[in-house]
Amino acid sequence: MKKELKTTEGAPPVGAYSQGLVVGDFVYTSGAGPLDPETGEVVGGDDVAAQTHQVMRNLGAILAAHGLGFDDVIKATVHLQHLKRDFAAYNEVYKSYFSQPYPVRTTVGSDLLDILVEIDFVAHKSA
Repeated sequence: MKKELKTTEGAPPVGAYSQGLVVGDFVYTSGAGPLDPETGEVVGGDDVAAQTHQVMRNLGAILAAHGLGFDDVIKATVHLQHLKRDFAAYNEVYKSYFSQPYPVRTTVGSDLLDILVEIDFVAHKSA
């Protein structure tokens, strides 16, 4: 059984998908981009650090809709438009949201539409 997570604090879906789903004790988020939740506009221009902060705020809002936080994240998948160029700046921002042990993570270069970073999470609600 799955339950949809919705929040106005994170960017709304721009297609046929949910912001997040609860399945048992797990939360799965959709890939979040650097969109302002109020305007739907891309935040950060060509600054991957600014875009990463917005993505993390959007994902944090989805987690919070189920009473979770960044320490509940167990897996992240990250897509960067410019993997070699932007990895270090994105990574500095990303790691500032977590404490050790960090979630497992896959980071790949992808052809993204007018954004520099997209991230999705799997989180687990401890009993």
